[in-house]
Parts: sequence; C-alpha cells; structure tokens
Amino acid sequence: QVQLAESGGDLVQPGGSLRLSCSASGTPFSIYQMGWYRQAPGKEREWVASILTGAIRKYADSVNGRFSISRDPRKNAVVLQMNNLKPEDTAVYYCNAIIRRGGDPYWGPGTQVTVSS
Repeated sequence: QVQLAESGGDLVQPGGSLRLSCSASGTPFSIYQMGWYRQAPGKEREWVASILTGAIRKYADSVNGRFSISRDPRKNAVVLQMNNLKPEDTAVYYCNAIIRRGGDPYWGPGTQVTVSS
C-alpha cells in the first residue's frame, strides 16, 4: 500500500516563502508522476504543479513563476518551493502520486498553508 506524507505547512506573511515536502513509501518503483493540489475553504480541489520522470515540470498559471517543484526519484520524494506567497494561496495542500502512467492517483492527508498578515 502506497502512503504519502506531507510536511512544511505553516502560517506565513504575504510575500514570504514556504517549502513543502512529500515522501512516498510502500512501493519499490520510481514513481511516474508526483505533484501538488490545493483546496481552499469553500472551493474545489485544484491542481498546482506536477513533475514527471525525466524532470518534466508543469505549473498552474496562478503559481507559475512563484512556485518551483522538484523531486528525488531515488527517494520518491517531491518538494514544492513557494515564494512570494499571497493570501489567495491559503489552502490545504495535498501531495499526489501516480505510480505508473495511467494508474490511479494516491493522496496524502494534506498540510495547511495560511498566508496572512
């Protein structure tokens, strides 16, 4: 059973930075795709960023240029560096993993990010 564990959520002032981490356990394989989603109060969960094997990175328009995703495929871990945070970035951030292309996603329990002065 694959399990994901996120860490790094916190309260930060506008313009500040946070670094979210996620590690996967329970699979001997290098994970095909890892990424981040977020869900703000009263809103649907939305995609934030993804990184595939081969280091192909994709970002939502709302975070492009401010967030950076990276991974260590040997450790099945992914990091989301978030800079110039805005109040609208406030949400629960969820780690997502797809073990094999076309497979069902796995989800972490989430970590809270709050951007407020």
